Amino acid sequence: MKITVLTGAGISAESGLKTFRDSNGLWEGHDVMEVASPQGFANNPELVLDFYNQRRRQLLEVSPNEAHIALAKLEKNHEVAIVTQNVDDLHERAGSTRVVHLHGELLKARNVYTEDSVCEWKKDIKLGDVCENGHQLRPHIVWFGEAVPMMDVAIDLVYASDIVMIVGTSMQVYPAAGLIQYCKGHIPVYFIDPNPSIAPSERIRVFAEKATTGVPKAIIDIENRR
Repeated sequence: MKITVLTGAGISAESGLKTFRDSNGLWEGHDVMEVASPQGFANNPELVLDFYNQRRRQLLEVSPNEAHIALAKLEKNHEVAIVTQNVDDLHERAGSTRVVHLHGELLKARNVYTEDSVCEWKKDIKLGDVCENGHQLRPHIVWFGEAVPMMDVAIDLVYASDIVMIVGTSMQVYPAAGLIQYCKGHIPVYFIDPNPSIAPSERIRVFAEKATTGVPKAIIDIENRR
């Protein structure tokens, strides 16, 4: 079966990564537009680089959790694609081989002018760090106001799926929230979140719990369908 898994901050929170922002619109004490927009970077590039440097260091100190690992193991029996809103590499470290990052990747960098200059980057990015063409580097993150280049790929995966699983995301923030509209009408949908925003129905199975316990239960249910 073709299974597409849509993941958000909730799955990585259990590994110790803080969620994107809290209810008052702040991210680690910063207004999100200060640290996650082209305007914020233009106004104070040093602040933005330091912010992501701290996030990158934290990422390198944590490990995939049971939910990441269970999704990776699901590849043994099924064709699995992960479409994640997260910028970490925990799915890849757990063993998932097909991961689409909607919002970019924290362990990559690109120059400030072109999106096709992406390179691996695990250390701090500082003012003065430039690409081979002499342009300043920035995190390879999709900021507010920027296009989401992998959206069409994600849409195609969801549309082609036999099963869709949603883990650790409210599916309330666009454009990612729009992906659910591309599920074919008859396919099963599994929703795993402690505070689910989707009600159960004949085709929607809801697990109102954290990812590390809900994902294995959903996988058992999927395997029982075979």
